[in-house]
Amino acid sequence: MSDTFKNKLYANSRPGIAYPLGATVFEGGVNFALFSANATSVQLCLFDRATEEEIARIEMHGPDEQVWHVFVEGVSDGAYYGYRVDGPFKPAEGQRFNSAKLVLDPYAKKQSRQFSWANSLYGHELDHKDLDLSASVVDSAPSLPKCVVVDERDIVSPGVGERPPRPHVNWADTVVYETHLKGYTQMHEDVPVELQGTAKGMGHESVVNYIRDLGITSVELLPVHGFVSEYFLIGNGLTNYWGYNTLNFFMPHQAYLATGEASEFRDMVDAYHRAGLEIILDVVYNHTAEGNELGPTMSFRGIDNLSYYSLQAHDKRYYVNDTGCGNTLNIRHPRVNQMVMDSLRYWYCVMGVDGFRFDLAIVLGRESYGFDAGCGFFDSLRQDPQLAGCKLIAEPWDIGPGGYQVGNFPSGWSEWNDRYRDTCRQYWKGDKGVLPEFARRIHGSADFFELSGRGPAASVNFITSHDGFTLHDIVTYNQKHNERNKENNRDGHDGNYSYNYGVEGETNDRQLLAIRSRQKRNMLATLLLSQGTPMLLAGDEFGRTQDGNNNAYCQDNELNWINWDKIDEAGRALQNFVRYVLSLRRQYPLLTSHRYIHRPGEVEDEIKSVVRWVSATGAEMQEKDWNNPEFKAVGWILEQYPVFCKIMPEDEESDSLFVEQAKCRILILFNAEDADKIFTIPIGTPDADGIEASYWNCVLDTYESDGIPKTLIQKKGGKVLLRPRSLQMLVAKF
Repeated sequence: MSDTFKNKLYANSRPGIAYPLGATVFEGGVNFALFSANATSVQLCLFDRATEEEIARIEMHGPDEQVWHVFVEGVSDGAYYGYRVDGPFKPAEGQRFNSAKLVLDPYAKKQSRQFSWANSLYGHELDHKDLDLSASVVDSAPSLPKCVVVDERDIVSPGVGERPPRPHVNWADTVVYETHLKGYTQMHEDVPVELQGTAKGMGHESVVNYIRDLGITSVELLPVHGFVSEYFLIGNGLTNYWGYNTLNFFMPHQAYLATGEASEFRDMVDAYHRAGLEIILDVVYNHTAEGNELGPTMSFRGIDNLSYYSLQAHDKRYYVNDTGCGNTLNIRHPRVNQMVMDSLRYWYCVMGVDGFRFDLAIVLGRESYGFDAGCGFFDSLRQDPQLAGCKLIAEPWDIGPGGYQVGNFPSGWSEWNDRYRDTCRQYWKGDKGVLPEFARRIHGSADFFELSGRGPAASVNFITSHDGFTLHDIVTYNQKHNERNKENNRDGHDGNYSYNYGVEGETNDRQLLAIRSRQKRNMLATLLLSQGTPMLLAGDEFGRTQDGNNNAYCQDNELNWINWDKIDEAGRALQNFVRYVLSLRRQYPLLTSHRYIHRPGEVEDEIKSVVRWVSATGAEMQEKDWNNPEFKAVGWILEQYPVFCKIMPEDEESDSLFVEQAKCRILILFNAEDADKIFTIPIGTPDADGIEASYWNCVLDTYESDGIPKTLIQKKGGKVLLRPRSLQMLVAKF
């Protein structure tokens, strides 16, 4: 590019505005704004789109309110850019400025190409005896992808009025489906090859219809923010498949876009909204891809290391590592808090997603003195009008001090409940003494969530997630088999609460296959019938396996990709089973109560709903029964008495209408023993009209491969045969 053009760019630049941060397209040019509290100068670098050669450096104005800014006329949507930030290089004081390194805009909405590793990306000399204390003078611009100016108006076009409305699924009705954007469609036969593994493929009609018809309401995608694979993985011929290594919080991951345009992701969200489904993003605001003090300088570290990261108080050369990933984002800094909030608003308002699951969310709630449910970040979220109605889900743990906080998040949040996961696995495995804990978990974990005023939906119940065994592998392997990760099988959890029933791995033994299939149905039915918000791992509905790998984060291959062609007859039967149980969940509102249902007399409630627990004799469970470690069978009764509900008409001058709330009684029988169990059906307490149930319909039996019981009606006061390791659901007929 000629010197004449360079001079023109200098001549046509002027002070910009300090907000919005990032590159914003206006009439006649682009405003660039970058936060850095400790820099001494900042240069905007522009690059040729064909060659990525640097064509201009423009001194930015400021800082104003710690923001550097410039408006450049003649630059438009699609321009390539980056920054060079100058300041002290004093790692011991937390300063790691190095103007030889191009740094990416934290607010960039797109990058020029996919990332690849190079030694020039490191701000220090790799082979120097002083390690990170020695500044590198090698220019990193040729190795680093460039930021691309994106006009947000192109993403939201054709306009909010023409977009499908948000489904706004009530929390009590929510069924979450966790999946990976690439792996879900990479081998999908109905998705065109060029779209497989992309947002456009994820939005394919066949994919959306399958998820909707299964009975799902909300799809939770593993991280889609721009991320990179760790250097050590690349050296081992592996990649970061899950995506928990974010480099940019505003751009969709480049490899997930068939068109290369961010609008493709918005179009995918619209496809799900048209089907009445929500999209929830798994987001990683706790650390970045720059790692520890020996990591590269690609963005935040070179812009303002002291502000963006939490550093050790005794030696600012080193990073606080509450995440286990080398660094911890300093969410307590107001500008870092602002960046995260801006990111959330971008994905919610511009991209249209419906909620977020926050990875290692304890980091976001930790003040200098420890975790605080009233921390600044949570307060920012609670009062933000643009994020009102957004679903918020916490992963309520990390490896830092006080890093386990299940049940301690504020109102408005739901939380992953690992106690539910572990207890359900232990119960169906047949462990002794877990029955009381099992009862608490399937009843919505009121001991964790009710005290803060939240309902059962605050407990996100799951038996499997991306992290750990699949459902199939829980009943197929006793130990993890992570050899393909090339860490000598040392990685991944050891406490899986799994059981192979006599043979490690796959088998053709029909008896083993039968018990394994039944145990899958037991755990799926338990999950979908429990009080709380169920989360189903994609592929569990047809028995997907990872060959015993319980930490497949680095396997971007068929081990993780869903192979739709390999769904066999047993897999199709399990799919139908899941559809059927989810239909029962929708049919009976008692299963999706907004509030906790208590024992009779425990709480005076205008809604006459109660819970009862009975033994196999049909009698109420007593303290001695709960304390008996040999007890592995129990009956769970949910009852709703008829009451009159007042409904206000639309016309305020009309009389109010009173309707009778239907009476309902559900009995779910659990048997984790290896032998038949005879249950005596309890004679129910009469409802408000003195009416007892005449008959009980058995609507679910996990001993049957399709879940549909052979015996549909049981007379009042009769007995029920519950086969070994099985579950039945009965509904009273009055």
